[in-house]
Order: sequence, then C-alpha cells, then structure tokens
Amino acid sequence: MLLATDLDGTFLAGDPEDRLSLYQTIAAHPEIQLAYVTGRSLEAVLPLLADPTLPQPDFIIADVGATFVHGDSLQPIQPLQGQVDARWPGESLVAQALEGFGLERQDVPQARRCSYFCTPEQAADPALAAVAETLGCDLLYSADRYLDFLPKGVNKGTSLQALVDWLGIDAGEVLACGDTLNDLQMLDGTYKGVCVGESEPDLIKATEHQSWILQADRSGCGGILQAFVHFGFLGEHGIAAEKRNATKPGQAELVMVYHRLPYEEHRVDGKVQRRRPTSPNGIIPTLMSFFGDSRPGSWVAWAVKEDDEPFETHTTVDAERYPKLTAARVALSKEEVDIFYKRFSKEAFWPTLHTFWERARFDEDDWQVFLKVNRAFAERTAKEAAEGAVVWLHDYNLWMVPGYLRELRPDLRIAFFHHTYFPSADVFNVLPWRRQIIGSLLQCDYIGFHIPRQVENFVDVARGVTPLQTVSRQNCAPRFITYGCAVGLERMTTAVDTGSRVVKLGAHPVGLDIDRVRNALASDKTREQMANLRDELRGIKLVLSVERLDYTKGILEKLQAYERLLADNPELHKKITLVSICVPAAREMTIYDELQSQIEQAVGRINGRFARIGWTPVQFFFRAFPFDEVVAWYAMADVMWITPLRDGLNLVAKEFVATQGLLEGQGVLALSEFAGAAAELKGALLTNPHDTADLAQTCYLALNMPKTEARARMRELFDIVNFNDIRRWGDEFLAGVAEPSAEEENVLRLAAG
Repeated sequence: MLLATDLDGTFLAGDPEDRLSLYQTIAAHPEIQLAYVTGRSLEAVLPLLADPTLPQPDFIIADVGATFVHGDSLQPIQPLQGQVDARWPGESLVAQALEGFGLERQDVPQARRCSYFCTPEQAADPALAAVAETLGCDLLYSADRYLDFLPKGVNKGTSLQALVDWLGIDAGEVLACGDTLNDLQMLDGTYKGVCVGESEPDLIKATEHQSWILQADRSGCGGILQAFVHFGFLGEHGIAAEKRNATKPGQAELVMVYHRLPYEEHRVDGKVQRRRPTSPNGIIPTLMSFFGDSRPGSWVAWAVKEDDEPFETHTTVDAERYPKLTAARVALSKEEVDIFYKRFSKEAFWPTLHTFWERARFDEDDWQVFLKVNRAFAERTAKEAAEGAVVWLHDYNLWMVPGYLRELRPDLRIAFFHHTYFPSADVFNVLPWRRQIIGSLLQCDYIGFHIPRQVENFVDVARGVTPLQTVSRQNCAPRFITYGCAVGLERMTTAVDTGSRVVKLGAHPVGLDIDRVRNALASDKTREQMANLRDELRGIKLVLSVERLDYTKGILEKLQAYERLLADNPELHKKITLVSICVPAAREMTIYDELQSQIEQAVGRINGRFARIGWTPVQFFFRAFPFDEVVAWYAMADVMWITPLRDGLNLVAKEFVATQGLLEGQGVLALSEFAGAAAELKGALLTNPHDTADLAQTCYLALNMPKTEARARMRELFDIVNFNDIRRWGDEFLAGVAEPSAEEENVLRLAAG
C-alpha cells in the first residue's frame, strides 16, 4: 500500500501512544510505502528527516504539490518534477505581477510557488484571478488567510495522482490522510481516505458524502490507525499487534551507559578474569557511587565476545558495596570494537570535535558499524530500564543511542553528558551524518556539557538541523568566566523546545576526586618520590607537562615555545627544566606515529642546542606513570604548563591544583585558554597555544611570578577545585535531569509560547 499523508495536524499529531503505534506499524511493515504530501517546502521538511522517531518517507511531495523528491536521496522524481517545472513561470514574474495588490509575502521557504497573507475580501478580487490566468497559475486559498500561486493544474491531489500513476499502484491500495481544506484534492474519493479527528469543518462538510472517505473521531495518527482498521489495511489484528511498547521494562531505576565496564577484563590461560580498574579514571568510581544506596541499577558497556565462547550478558560488579548494581554487557566482536571505537570514533569524530576537521576520515561502511553498535547499546539499555527510569549516557561514542532508545522506550528519561569538546557549527557541520546525530541527541530530556560555550555551540548546530525555540537562558557568571577567555560566554541557553519535547541543557565541568589526591600525598611511596625529586631539582625550577600523545594537546607547539623561551632568555639556562610526561596511545592507534616522531625530533633538537654538562633542558618520558608518582611531580612543579590546542575540560590541571592546594603550595598554573577548564579555573595564567610568542611569554611570567601572588592564585584555584568536586558534578547533573513538576513543565511551555 501507499500511505499518503499530510504532516501538521495529521501525521505529526495525535495522542503519543497512537503516534508510537502508527510509526511502529510502518517500521514493522516494509510493504507500506510512505509519502509525505505537505504544504511545507522541502527545506521545512528536512528537520523531520533528522528525527529518528519518525518513519523515513519513501517519497516527499512538498510545496502543496509543486515539489517531488525521493525520500532517501532527496533527488527529484523524474519526469514528475520536470513536468511541474515546465509549467512554473518563475518566482520573480509572479512577485512582480502582484506588486500593486498590497499583499504580504509569507516569510517561509518556498519553491515553485508564491505564498501570501490575504484577507477573504482580497482573495475575492477578480483581478487576482486574472493575473493568475495570465501567468498560467492556479490560485489556492485556505484558512481564510493564505493565498498560494501554484503552477497550472498543480495541487496535492494532482501530484498524488501523478505519483500513484508513476508507481503503477492500484487506487484501492492508496490511503490519503489530511485535516484541512488544503487536503481536499487528495480526499475527493479517488482513493481511500481519512479526515482525522479535529479536521477543519469545511473539509468535513466537503467529504461527508464520500463513501471512500472515513471521518475519524481520533485526531492525528489515531485517525490514521482507525482508517487502517476501517479499510482493512493489514487487518484489525495487525494494527492491534503494533499497539505495545517495543520492549518490556526491566528493573533498573538508574541505567549508566558507558563505553567501559566498571571493572577490567583480562585473559589468563584463555579465560576472562576481572579486576579493579587500573586506569587513572576518577569518573568510574563516582558513577558507581550513585548505586551505593542500594538503588536497583545497571551499568551497560561493551565486552569482546570470542567466537564459540559462552557469553555472560549480566555479571555482578561489587556484591558487597553495590548489591543491586548489575553489569549488562553488550557483546561485540573484536573487529566491531576496533572499527567503532579505535578507528572510526578516533579518525572521524575525535578530530572534528576538536576542530581538526581536515584530519578527519569519513567512511560510510564504518558509520554503519557505528550505528549497529549504538543500536545494540540501545536494545540492551531498553531491556534493563524500569518504567520511567533515568538513563545516563556518556560521550560521543554513543551519540545515536538516544534516538534508538526513544523509539524502543518512550517512557524513559534520557540524559546525555558530552565529555569531549563540542565545536561550533561551521566545524561540526562537516560531518556527513550531522542531521542524524543531532536528531538523536534531541531525543534526550537533558544534555550536559562541561562549559557554557559548548552548550551554545550545540544549540547553534541544532538550529541548523531543526527549528528550535529558546525556552530559557541564564547568566554564566559567577560560576564561569565571561570575557577575557577564548571559551568564555556571558549567557547560556538552558532549555529549547523542539516542537515535540523540551530539552534541558546544562554546563557541568567534571570535578576531581580530592580524596584520591589526598591519599596519594599521604602514601610513603609518594613522599619518598617527592624527597628524591627535591634533591634532584635543587636549584632548578621545574616546568611540568602531563598529557596523552595527541595532536590536540599542543605538545609540538609547546616544545617550539620552550625553545624560543631558552633562546630569548639565556639567563634561564641551567636554572629551569621542562619535564614532559607523555602517555602513549594504544598500540593500534597508528595515526599518532608521525606525531611521536616529530616530538622526539624536537626534544633532540632542543637538548642538542642548549644542553650543558649537568643540565638537560627537556626530560621527555614517553610512558604512563603510576598516579602516586605523577602526584609527586605535581607537588614539585613550579609551573604546570598545560597547553592543549582544544580540550573539552582537562582534569590534569585540576589534579595539579588539588596537589598544590593540599600542600599549601605556590605552583603556578599556565593554562591554554582553549581548554574548557579555562572558563572555570579563575587564577590560572591563560595563554594562547596557537601563538608561540604568547606561550613563551606566559611561561616566563609564571616562572618569575612573586610568591605572594602565586600563593593567592593557588588558594583561589584550590577553593574552586575543592568545592566543585566530582561528587558535586554528579549530584548537580542528576538534579538537572530530575523530572520537573507539572507546574515547572507548564512554565517551560508558556515560556516557549
């Protein structure tokens, strides 16, 4: 069959359960071809194609019948489009002919038609009809307000007839659906049709004697479902079978969805064994702590499944501390992990997010694997979550989960935290799949980012995909820096209305586990390391750099600035040393091999140029250090030089501040103003990592800062880091996710107009 439907008031309207039932029916029956037949322009239909909860149309007839395109490629349907084009005199001729009538042109996208606001008296003017006849156009007047000039013989009915003839479909296999007089030409009795509930009275009156037209009592999609039953499409049982939730609810009241399990898996004699995470990631234990009150919960993450090996979908996490927390494992092959995480995410999304789009590699086959993995995450999550549960998704690897999950479980409260940087629209929009990604994210109830700038970047990108109405905004001060920083911002959007839901937005910089640093400082190993470093560095000021091997971290740029610092300030020779601790990338990440070689050459060049007996200008450690040892270096550093070219936040800066603050130290934080933390850490010396001279000058200022000023800055920084710790981050995020009361929802809706 062909389902030909108007959009506003029809296919996009009705009770949410009816909408879900109809959309699932279409998805479950590929033999149903779907055609949008709308007064909207194609440009205005595009946002709907980004909504993953809507079935994708096979065909689109837009502009009241003047535009024909295929739903997948958006390319014209020929020869149908060519036949309309041949009858259209052109926009400029129509506009010129109507200049003397005093009509106001509608400021909406239009193609092969001209639309005006028009009173009934103006519409009755015979001169308008004469102009239309001269131009070879038809007039269409609707709702006592809108006047359309269309190509001769073009309307929704004739265009639907042309599509049906082109497809070779029998008239009895077509169901036409509408709610306004604009849809009358589709509902003239040629095809089976339905005037959905709450249709315009004039349409009801015009179709009341048509035997093939059902006048339904349920609005929107509910009326279409009634027509399916009335005319016997799929049979009554077929429709009834679709009226269900796609997935039976689980037991978890909070579902954490993360790419990593809360424990590590390793193989011993070919068998998988578990151990506590060894990676210095303070987020995982914090996220686990939200299950400490015996709240029933699940942690969804992937695990590699070997061929012909039994796979446990559910395991305990820590039966003693978290008795009601279950790890729900998503089975992925090693190849899927390599493509989804190690290759595609890092080669397509990572460079784009960090504004290095020219480094990105986009592969459609890899995208299909990414979709498959995200779908698997969504299906597992849907089975875990209790009715109305909160689902907390983490980071860009899971961008497409919200869209799939909303379709499977519309009852859930879906929250998403974006741990990486989110770039401006001119960068993000290079992604070939931006519409699908944003469409999926807008299925969330709450989306969090580190800082306001990233929130606004997301809103700007989303506005380019779908119409959004701002519901609420707030000042960024005093929590965040507003000016004097590359990522500063004065005001931030806190809620937007997509037309189908209000999406709340928040800025939540990830905090630090202060106790982890405190415990490290109290350990004998750290104290011993600090004592050794104190002896080794006697008379030498330590400039410290700690980062992963990545082109986003600005390591090469920093080395070039350090070389300039030594060249311009010979008095610093033998008095400072730069220690760079660079954590290698995974062995499979060959994209960093060239960068590693360039860094090693730069270090060799600097030491070859400036080194003297007993003094090494740069000490470069290309390996990961235990956390206790890194804390000892933090404690001894005079300057922490953190200069990423772009960073979502940067927790290393906070680790340094926590270490120095607990010791009441006077170390100076020199921080890139392109790191998210720069908007939060008032007291840092900000620097532009793209400016070699500024990098060198800022490091020089940090090395020569008076002790009183350095102590005052560190006290201010430590107060921020200590107060806004990781527990507060999680609590504030979940508070933002918490479902608003009915009164708050009304306020949001009223604010949205």
